[in-house]
Amino acid sequence: MKLATVEWHGRQIIVVEEKETGKLLRIVEAGKACGIVFPETMIEFIAAGDEVLQQISQVIQQVKNADFLLEKEEVKWLAPIPRPSKNIFCVGKNYADHAIELGSKADIPEHVIMFTKAPTSVIAYGDPIPAHEESTNELDYEGELAVIIGKRARGVKKEEAESYIFGYTIINDVTARDLQERHKQYFIGKSLDGSCPMGPVIAHKSGFQTPLALDITTKINGEVRQQGNTKQFIFSIPEIIEVLSKGTTLEPGDIIATGTPAGVGKGFQPPKYLRAGDVIEIDIEGIGTLCNQVKA
Repeated sequence: MKLATVEWHGRQIIVVEEKETGKLLRIVEAGKACGIVFPETMIEFIAAGDEVLQQISQVIQQVKNADFLLEKEEVKWLAPIPRPSKNIFCVGKNYADHAIELGSKADIPEHVIMFTKAPTSVIAYGDPIPAHEESTNELDYEGELAVIIGKRARGVKKEEAESYIFGYTIINDVTARDLQERHKQYFIGKSLDGSCPMGPVIAHKSGFQTPLALDITTKINGEVRQQGNTKQFIFSIPEIIEVLSKGTTLEPGDIIATGTPAGVGKGFQPPKYLRAGDVIEIDIEGIGTLCNQVKA
């Protein structure tokens, strides 16, 4: 099941993508026709748990009215969670080849590296990525799988972590490398406005086998730059959730970006940083493709 937040006739609504046709079901309105009251926002949907998902399945089976269906061309995509309630949690150097391309084997971490991106950095599929030419000359891309937390989690053991996951989406962890180096930390270089494209959908975890083994491909202007698979993680998603939740409470709708494979712009000689006009496409198996263009 794939859920998304879109704008339609000036309204922000939740839709469910039909598996067979790819059309978008206005689930709140369809629910009302079946006597079911659904939440109005994605975070509320996530927090409502499995009961709501079962109700969605019932509505999909019952509703035959085409008035509740939209073509993808009729809507403006928003980020699945347009304004996260807190910073996006991000794992650094979670692929050995990526750690090596930015340094050496000595840079492969022994423990999970965490940083965050500000909620104001989030933009949607199709939104322009600001080039921020006044701030950086080294804007870079990072295609990543992101985990969406489904329920309150603290002190979670990795063996139980799967039950705290709602689903998965795609994130482009756009990074100003020069700012990252200048300020000797990650936050400023990772949190420029528009530096966290997300979406287009959240794919519910029920559509995936565990442990995950999903192909990730990033293209810049059609050129393949990154090709990886989540089975190459240094730290698995359950390990990440265990480490993060030891002293930090995770809540429904919290987002964890799991790291990027080798092939980022900084890893090339000479580096291949983003410039105005560049189109970034990130495809993750089972979720879809996140596409954005850099704008001056």
